[in-house]
Amino acid sequence: MEYHKQVAEILDNVKKVMIGKDKEATLSLVALLADGHVLLEDVPGVGKTMLVRALSQSLDCAFKRIQFTPDLLPSDVTGVSIYNPKEMFFEFRDGPIFGDVILADEINRTSPKTQSALLEAMEEMNVTVDGVTKSLKKPFFVMATQNPVEYEGTYPLPEAQLDRFLIKLSMGYPSEADELEMLNRTDRQHPIEDIKPVIQRHQLIEMQETIQQIYMDETVKRYIVQLVAATRKNDHVQLGVSPRGSIALMKAAKAYAFIQDRDYVIPDDVIFLAPYVLAHRMILKPEARYSGMNQETLLADILEQVDIPVRRELNR
Repeated sequence: MEYHKQVAEILDNVKKVMIGKDKEATLSLVALLADGHVLLEDVPGVGKTMLVRALSQSLDCAFKRIQFTPDLLPSDVTGVSIYNPKEMFFEFRDGPIFGDVILADEINRTSPKTQSALLEAMEEMNVTVDGVTKSLKKPFFVMATQNPVEYEGTYPLPEAQLDRFLIKLSMGYPSEADELEMLNRTDRQHPIEDIKPVIQRHQLIEMQETIQQIYMDETVKRYIVQLVAATRKNDHVQLGVSPRGSIALMKAAKAYAFIQDRDYVIPDDVIFLAPYVLAHRMILKPEARYSGMNQETLLADILEQVDIPVRRELNR
């Protein structure tokens, strides 16, 4: 398939920096190609920011970083109008949100008001400042990092805002062998410094448009709907996955098929992606949480219960 070589080169670039995180690299690329966004949640120091940097440096796109702090204002994200005394009018200075790839670092360390400035742009592709709406250009990809909510100084993202992220990931600690390899690679110079762009901006947009044409059989679509419906009917779930989640899983499955060099989606694509696309969109009942249950384990049970469509090659 066209562009498969560039896809492989992007993943190779990320693997040079992120040792033993092939799945996380692939899922991040799924979100990028599906025109979605990623939320990385984990403890400090496990490589969340480095993953974003490695991916962004592989693209010939404008990269912007926003370091979220408790005193950050919405205008620090969107931009601000500044009076020009010479011309006697207000000039708008773009904020970092006007980029192609945005690193929103530690998004849950800032106030909900500032969080909303970013999340509104993610959903609507628009920014409103001083009553004037400005459109964002494609590609527009946000990778946000956050520390676990148990850490001090965090503001948990509301469920409606979590729903804006196509995929939610957790990095986890590396194995001893991977960590040793990491030390060897960064002994003298960090491999991030050697990463060069392997795809142009217009090529990325073309790939995103191509993915929309990936074929998904009616049986696979019905499977997605059945999975989502099962989350709403489960006795342990207070709030199931919304229709936005169904659409997100469809888009992610098409992007994953594209990465696998296929022009059609199979049920295994949906099964692989479901935990990363659907789990963060579910709210469990308090008694389920108190018993030690979480969204991931419950979703695994649902995947076992819902009948998988017959796997077959789709010759069109």
